[in-house]
Amino acid sequence: MKTSTHKYLVRLKLMVLVLLLVMLASPSVFAVTFPIPSLQLNVETAKTPEEVVVVLEIIALLTILALAPAILILMTPFTRLVVVFHFLRQAMGIQTSPPNQVIMGLALFMTFFIIKPVALEVYEQSLNPYLERQLTYDKAFEQAQVPIRKYLLLNTRENDIALFVKGADMKKPETREDVSLLVLIPAYVISELKTAFIIGFILYIPFLVIDMVVASVLLAMGMMMLPPVMISLPFKLMLFVLVDGWHLICGSLLKSFGV
Repeated sequence: MKTSTHKYLVRLKLMVLVLLLVMLASPSVFAVTFPIPSLQLNVETAKTPEEVVVVLEIIALLTILALAPAILILMTPFTRLVVVFHFLRQAMGIQTSPPNQVIMGLALFMTFFIIKPVALEVYEQSLNPYLERQLTYDKAFEQAQVPIRKYLLLNTRENDIALFVKGADMKKPETREDVSLLVLIPAYVISELKTAFIIGFILYIPFLVIDMVVASVLLAMGMMMLPPVMISLPFKLMLFVLVDGWHLICGSLLKSFGV
């Protein structure tokens, strides 16, 4: 019995050795049939001005992509939406529901919905003509600023613009359209934060009333050791569901941007 097992193992080893020799002798049999692309990066001296322009455009594009999250947050309705949703969650007393991913996703898609007309106008007046070589880079950049500036001015307070104009120590613009984007963007951000805090304060009022009523009832009943949050939370959820809270809040936020 042991002899037959030993012979079987010897034969198996010989078969494996033969297969290895065949693979080494004829690697084309096991060659990969699909092509593998190669990537080459070369650093060479630019010989024409056009090559320098292409390099600068690539650098500018990479810079814009790196700053895309900041641009999305600071130049769109995303700031107001996220702050209001977080205030709502804090006012209801539910710290982790809805989770952050849901709040960020809802704010992101509402941002796309609100900013869509501005993005389409930028594409039609600036980006598409530039890609079709109908406009130069400078002219396309100027055309793209028009709808963006119009949107920012519509949602920015004049006193916030005056604050940054004075801080920049620049000449007072004759019209609102003459305001630089370097001044307009931070003014827009603090205007959005102020509006979001006002909406958050209004959201707090009904839930604060419920907390005060529940705390007064528990104190009158002598249940001082029972946390009022445990009793008020179901009433807050019931009130929020009965008035269709998400519909009201999202609708009010859309109307605040003129949508």
